[in-house]
Amino acid sequence: MSKESILADLRTAVETWNVKLAQDATNAAINEKLAIKDIIEQGLGKGMENIGERFDKAEIYLPQVVAASKTMEAAIKILEPLMTAGAGALRGTIVMGTVEGDIHEIGKNVCCAMLRGAGYNVIDLGPDTSSQTFLDAAEENKATIIGGSALMTTTLEAQRELVEANKEIGAPFLCIFGGAPCSKAWCDEIGADGYSATAAEIIELVNTILR
Repeated sequence: MSKESILADLRTAVETWNVKLAQDATNAAINEKLAIKDIIEQGLGKGMENIGERFDKAEIYLPQVVAASKTMEAAIKILEPLMTAGAGALRGTIVMGTVEGDIHEIGKNVCCAMLRGAGYNVIDLGPDTSSQTFLDAAEENKATIIGGSALMTTTLEAQRELVEANKEIGAPFLCIFGGAPCSKAWCDEIGADGYSATAAEIIELVNTILR
């Protein structure tokens, strides 16, 4: 099989949440000695990006996003023995949560599924997460990035508080934000490291700031 046809199968497997195809294509990629980075970024990851775009257009819903993420995780499991210390070591750890005072989780859950699908180790702290909880979890899990979602205008200030709390301890973590009332202008104003408007954008954002 050619490299392109294997990568196409990997993308299709994720887009159609076909676990068997994902496993077969991953094994084929290993047999053809494709680089792990290419398998994840050009194959599986591209499939997850397409899933995210379809979700944003309301062509598919959260269960399909989760199914696609699980399909990708099945492929990552086959790749793990070839990585130095599993998927987390390959791409890094991200702590995610909805900021304090906000109980909305759908958008954050989709972002977590997308990031896991793209090969990141994701620690999901759930809703109503305080700045200190974010920072403690990031330190405990040796995370590089903290992602905080706000779905209400009244909880946007909690994103600012997280940036300030991170600065107070020397800014060891990159802070990225999203959510309906959030914007790039807001993230720039509070000194955040990145802004993701949609679930489809978060993988590219994280890949970019970690380069």
